[in-house]
This record gives sequence, C-alpha cells and structure tokens, in this order.
Amino acid sequence: MATLLWRFSDASPAFSLAEVEDWLRRHNRYVEVAPIELLWQRLRGVTDDLRLGEAVGFAGIVLLHQQRDPSLDENVLFKRLSAVTPDGLDVDKGLVRAILEVGQAEGPVPAFDGICDRYVELHSRRLLATPRDVAQLMARIGGTAGRVVLDPSCGIGTLLLESAGARALGQEINPSAARLTALRLELRGYDSHVETGDSLRADAFSGEQVDVVICNPPFNERSWGYEELTNDPRWEYGLPPRGESELAWVQHCLAHVRPGGVVVIMMPGVAASRRPGRRVRSNLLRSGALQAIITLSAGAAPASTGAPDLWVLRRPELGVQSPSDVLMVNAGEDLALAETAWKAFCNGNDLPERSSSVRIIDLLDEEVDLATSQRVSILGQPDPSSFSALSEKAVALATSLTSALPRLTATHGREPAMSSIGELARAGVVTILQGPLKLPDEGELPVLTAKDLLLGRAPTGRSSDVPGLVRVERNDVVAPVVTGSGSIPRVMTESGAVLGPQLLLIRTDPARLDPHFLAGCLRAASGSSVRLGSSVRLDPRRAQLPRLPIDEQRRYGEAFRQLLAYEDATRALHEISDNLVAAGIDGLFDGSLRPE
Repeated sequence: MATLLWRFSDASPAFSLAEVEDWLRRHNRYVEVAPIELLWQRLRGVTDDLRLGEAVGFAGIVLLHQQRDPSLDENVLFKRLSAVTPDGLDVDKGLVRAILEVGQAEGPVPAFDGICDRYVELHSRRLLATPRDVAQLMARIGGTAGRVVLDPSCGIGTLLLESAGARALGQEINPSAARLTALRLELRGYDSHVETGDSLRADAFSGEQVDVVICNPPFNERSWGYEELTNDPRWEYGLPPRGESELAWVQHCLAHVRPGGVVVIMMPGVAASRRPGRRVRSNLLRSGALQAIITLSAGAAPASTGAPDLWVLRRPELGVQSPSDVLMVNAGEDLALAETAWKAFCNGNDLPERSSSVRIIDLLDEEVDLATSQRVSILGQPDPSSFSALSEKAVALATSLTSALPRLTATHGREPAMSSIGELARAGVVTILQGPLKLPDEGELPVLTAKDLLLGRAPTGRSSDVPGLVRVERNDVVAPVVTGSGSIPRVMTESGAVLGPQLLLIRTDPARLDPHFLAGCLRAASGSSVRLGSSVRLDPRRAQLPRLPIDEQRRYGEAFRQLLAYEDATRALHEISDNLVAAGIDGLFDGSLRPE
C-alpha cells in the first residue's frame, strides 16, 4: 500500500500522515479531518508535486466511472484502470476506494471540483485560473448559453464550465490542464472536445468557426511565434508586434468566430495604449470589430498585478453597417456595472455612471490610446466640489475612532482548555452550513457574496429560489471557506439573505456560545495563516475556542466586536482620505479651490 505523506511545503520535509495522526491522538491534539482533505493528501502522496496533475486526472477518471455506474466495485474499477494509469503514479485499490467514498458522499462533480480547487491553490503561480465571478461575467457578455463556444487557452476549463454552451471546444498547451478540462466538462455532461497544444503555433481547430470565443490568454509572451507566423492569414488586422502577443490572441480569436460572432478576451491594461500595437488597434476600430473595453480591478486576471481589461469584439458581417462608437467602462470591482453597461450599449439605452460611448473617429489619432481612464471618469474619482463634505466626514470619523477601541489590560499569557467547533457541533451548540457551489444568476433573492463579506456591506448578489439554499439569520456567523481570501468572519445583523458560494455559516445557541466571541476566535485562527502569507481551506470543525463561561464569552465577544468595528472604520477613513487628497489637489490645480 502506498505511504501517505503530509507535505507542508515544497521546501520542507514530508511525513507519513498516519504517523502524524497517531502522534496527535497520543498527545490529545487530534482534530477530525474532512474526508476530502484526507483524499487530497493521499493523492499528493502517490507522486511528486510536478506530476500531481496526473494524480488529479486519475481521480477524475475514477469519479467519471462512478458517475456512469454508481454500483462499481473498487476491485473491478482498479483492474479496469490499471492498464491506463500513467507510469509513475503509485496507485492502489485503497486509493480507488477512497476516491469512490468521497464521490459517493459529496457527488462526483463537487468532489472533483474540490480536488481541482486544491490543485489550483497549490500551483497558483503556474495554473492561472480565471476568478469564477469574472468567468461568469465574460460568459454573460458573450452570450454563450446554448451556443458553440471555444476557449483556445482554456487552462483547467473555468471559462468553458461557466459558458453553459451547447458545445464546448478548448485547447490548452499544458497536457495535465487539458486533461482536467476534458474531465470537468464531461462530468457536467457537456458536449465537448478538448485538444492539447499551442493554439497560435499549432491550431487544433484551424478553419473552424464558432458562435462565441471566450479567452484569458497568457500575458507578455515573448516567444509566441512571431518569426514563424509572420505571414499567417489570421493577421487580418495587421502583423502583431513581437512584444504584443495579446494582439495575436485577439486576431486568433476573431478568426474563429463566424461573421457576427462575439469574442470576449482578457487583456492587460497596457495593451490598450502601447505604441507598437497602435496599427492593429486602429484597424480593429476602423473595421468595427472592437466594440467595448471594460476595465476591471487589479487581480481580476491572475496573470497580471495591474487592472486588466475585457475587450469585446464582433466579427464584421457583409452588408451590416459598422458601429460608429465604442463602449468604455471603468467597472473596477463592480462586475454588475460592466454587464449593465454592455446591455445598455447594445440596446441603445442610457449608459450608467462610469461608462461612456466614445466615437471611433475621436480615438483614431496618432496614439490610438484606448485606455478607459483617458475617456471615462476614474472609478470613484472625487469632484473638487466635494472637498468640504469629505473634510467633514474625515474629521468626524477620525474623532469617533478615539473612543471606538475597547479598553484592554495586559496580562500574563494563559492556556485555557480548548474545544473544537466540531465538538461543539456534536454537542448541539452550533450548526455548520455551507453555501452551494453555484447559484442561478437571476432572481429576486438577495445573496450575500464573499465580496460583500469582505467589505462589510449589504448583500449585492441576486438569485432565484432553488432547493438547497442556506438562509442567513441575525446573529449568524459567516466566514470565508478560504482563510487567505481577504474576507473576515462577521456576525450578521440582518436576516433574509441567501448564503453565497465559498462561504460558511455557523449558527450558535446564544445561551451557550456568544456569536461575537466565536467570530473573534475564527478571526484569530484565520489571521495566523494570513500573516504567514498562506491561503488555506478552512474546515470549521478544526477551529479551536477557549472554554469560557457564557458571561465571560460575552465580555470577550464585545471586545472582539469593537476591534472589528474599529478595523472597518479605519478602512473607511483610509478611503475617504484618499478621495479627500485627490479632490484637494485637483481643485487647487484647476482653480476650483484656493488656499484661504
């Protein structure tokens, strides 16, 4: 049987998980580990991390067989798969049985999603997965539902999985990632075809045209094939400069949509204004192919630290008049604004704030600078006339901070008896619920999202009433599934919203566990991983709380509440201060303000 190893990092030694668990039990420190976590560690033990994608793919094949025939025995399945198992994977019947057990408990699709999520977290610098909310936005703007969709740089399939396409085509240069995309699509019942290879140099779908192309290509690729592809027929809008690989991807995508077909592609912000690419940008504008540029927030594209753009293009049709305007949107983190502006632009309606319809003729100057910041007011840019109001807000908020902090007294460290949340759940003190992996995108029900939790704001998501929803109640504690995601645990102040994906809800018996005390303890547990720069999946049953009487919990809970409220207030003061300084400087510069 394969030895199951527990790896703490690529640079640290690996240990037998069985030995670790035995040591923890003997020292009364063992906590229950979720079955999928045990399976994940077991998968990591069958090969090294560089070939881990093959082990993840093996798990996907097992789950696919289980989906097709839930009655399959591990002995039969192991024998069936032994001939196709990649060399170098130390798999056995026990591993197959463990995969089947997790698949039976969670369902083959959620089980494989959980394994793939952990794989992406481990290789986050190499597997640049598009954030799910951005992928959904790209699919909606492209109108992919029920259409034939292509992603020529599909990674592990995030964009195609969100497309709801009638047929999904993908190509990926990384063989392991391509295999995972194919498995994920097949598990969800897609009519799909995924190829391995370099789309620019070896186009697997040469000559094929689809309804929609959605793509998040690699950025700043110097060796994309400039020399050997100089005379390629795809460069209808001009030869992409050597340092502008993204403009090669744009034209590759356009070559693969039928006349009238749509391309939605992620681009680095600098691609809108780099001087070498101005000829291609000009031709895209003149032909009417480029229809919108939507600026998102930093981090929306994992390949870039800057704020990326979504370029929306439409392949010109014979006999159809070219548009005279281009939509420009400064959406930032407000993805709903991006979609609203695009729909309004397409329907000829009034555009929302932070968006503008810009005449193509006004863009065709010497630079052909398409940066949205040059044409649309910057997200949240303060007006100089707001300087006085911002000053009053800043002074009032700064004054309130002095009395917001709790009074804490230094004391000697203590080591109280601890209880895990898992133990409290078994005792009926808490109930643990998790939001669904996916919710319908339209409806009237308010949805609390991970971004709402981060910003401490009212629910902004919307969904329809479907089975399995988790309703938020007042005094529930909501926490992120991944502790390094930036969101923090919060105590809910209102009831009625639905819990969104990637969130956990812990409902307490208030007579035995104070919710603010619980939120503070969860923040302490997650804060250590954040300070160390890691991002780990939070299993709430493993979090530890000091055993304190309920009155003592409430005293500590109030202190935790005040500290977290202070944090929110300082964040708001920082934002107001930034706007105050910008309004003052702009007003002094343009003459709308003067020193007294």
